[in-house]
Amino acid sequence: MIGRGRLLLYRLLFGLALVGAWEWCSGRIIDPFWVSSPSRVFGYLYEVVADGSIFGHLAVTLYETFTGFFIGAVSGIGLGFALGRRELLAQIVDPYVVAFNGIPRIALAPLFIIWFGIGPTSKIILVVMVVFFLTFFNTYAGVKGVDAELKNILRVMGATERQILTKIVMPAIVPWITTGLKISVPYAIVGAVVGEFIAASKGLGYLIHYNTSLFSTTGALGGILVLALVVVVCNEAINRAEAYLLRWRPSERRGGEGELY
Repeated sequence: MIGRGRLLLYRLLFGLALVGAWEWCSGRIIDPFWVSSPSRVFGYLYEVVADGSIFGHLAVTLYETFTGFFIGAVSGIGLGFALGRRELLAQIVDPYVVAFNGIPRIALAPLFIIWFGIGPTSKIILVVMVVFFLTFFNTYAGVKGVDAELKNILRVMGATERQILTKIVMPAIVPWITTGLKISVPYAIVGAVVGEFIAASKGLGYLIHYNTSLFSTTGALGGILVLALVVVVCNEAINRAEAYLLRWRPSERRGGEGELY
């Protein structure tokens, strides 16, 4: 297992190699009109950061993303947990959940714009719809996957349902929940940006769409890089939260560097 410092160094070198290859190809193999060069993109980002114009768009997109992500995650985890422990209720609502999940969320975006306007509300609801089902199915699968035999053994030993819940069920479903949250983060941002593509007056999606309409691939790629950076930061935050919540779980490593079993 390599150290964290060396891992960060390898990641940095890999990123620099990618950017270097992109810069070299721009103007030689790729027409900069269609795909701008990294130097131009970073120059554009420096300008919008220096004049502060990027922060208003970033704040709107983050507000829509995190508000929708919070509502969708809480409701999805809550309902997944409830249905995972109520077999009859789960069987009753199963076809309805499957039907709603089968509706393409992108197809709902224009309807949300009509119903709730071009403000942040329509984007938040779209993000809720995206995040809800991802967290719901992961939580539901986690609750259903808890070892029934282990729970029965604890009941025989005199454990209460509350003790089984806190000592067995909750620790067992945390990895499922965190996995659902990690998967949901990029989709939440995509939901907000798609809503801004359709109708908005502010936000990173609006900024990318505006630059694309002007054939400015520099501005469009700048907005996309900012979105990618947001995803990386959010994913790292969830990884740290997962490591804290699962600090009780032993890691399985052996002596060979970089080898896990």
